[in-house]
Amino acid sequence: MATIDGDADRAAGFSKPVNKAYRLALPASLGVGLLLLVLAIGWAVGVGSTPIPLGTVAGVVLDHLWPGSVAVSWSPGRASIVWDIRLPRALLAALVGGGLALVGTALQAITRNPLADPHLLGVSSGASFGAILALLHVGLVWGLLTLPLFAFAGAMAATALVIVVTRVAGAGSAERMVLAGVSVSFVVMAAANLLIFLGDPRASHTVIFWMLGGLGLAEWRHLVYPATVLAGCGFWLAARGSELTAMTVGDETAASLGIAVDRFRLEVFTISALLTGTMVAFSGTIGFVGLMVPHVARALVGGEVRRMIPVSALIGAIFLVLADAFARVIAAPEDMPIGIVTGVVGGLFFIGLMAKQRRSRR
Repeated sequence: MATIDGDADRAAGFSKPVNKAYRLALPASLGVGLLLLVLAIGWAVGVGSTPIPLGTVAGVVLDHLWPGSVAVSWSPGRASIVWDIRLPRALLAALVGGGLALVGTALQAITRNPLADPHLLGVSSGASFGAILALLHVGLVWGLLTLPLFAFAGAMAATALVIVVTRVAGAGSAERMVLAGVSVSFVVMAAANLLIFLGDPRASHTVIFWMLGGLGLAEWRHLVYPATVLAGCGFWLAARGSELTAMTVGDETAASLGIAVDRFRLEVFTISALLTGTMVAFSGTIGFVGLMVPHVARALVGGEVRRMIPVSALIGAIFLVLADAFARVIAAPEDMPIGIVTGVVGGLFFIGLMAKQRRSRR
């Protein structure tokens, strides 16, 4: 696996394998990552138009988990801000960030494309179509769950369309499946734009805000859906980590190891669509997380996907929690779309990545 691991670094966009001396041990990475995630969530819950000390945040959480374990020294209003508004939002950010990062890691492995991300297969376009349909033409017939349900249905429909196109065209290779996803994405996005054109112009600002990403609709009762999907899909990807690593080297190498390449690639695409569709349904369209995080994880623990998967999930969770907190602070008391923050950070990251790769080729 050592040779495949080094080849995986090169296949995923590095001009040379990452120096193993700089790789962190996986247990240390996970331990530090979990600690940073807890601290990031605590800080994110405390900041905002009404700052709340970290000690108060911890006290409110402990009081809800174990009533009577701490002396209550805060007002009911602050307790409501922490427990009912900010904590579920921070947890949703962690779930969405971890999910999108996992999808980016898996797609970059099976497509051998360092620029692959969760929007590659038209999933985000399908989710946007479903959300726009609900917001402008159907209405919230099922309450607050209407938007995520329609978005998820649109995401899965777009994925099914990509699978049909690949089957009909016989596009089993990574490159052709990517092209099928891009083509479906353009068609579905055109249909979504038509819905906007035919809808009420006064409601268009709501659609635009959702398409730029936002976590303001987070509620405790809704967290079970992204958490369940993230746990299930994350376990499946981790269990197939060795096969994903083999795919980064090439179809021939993977086939020589007994992997049914086309079938496995289709399975990963389906899992990725399920995970992306669920996350996008509850957060809107958030870019660059799945594109950027796998590169950071690869630099920390190497190109073996089985090691990258848990590290990528933690980095993605931390990044999106912090990005959402900054989005709330920068425009306080307004709620800036989180996609603006991730777009700026992601763009600067890849400018730096391209500059680094250019220097390494000299």
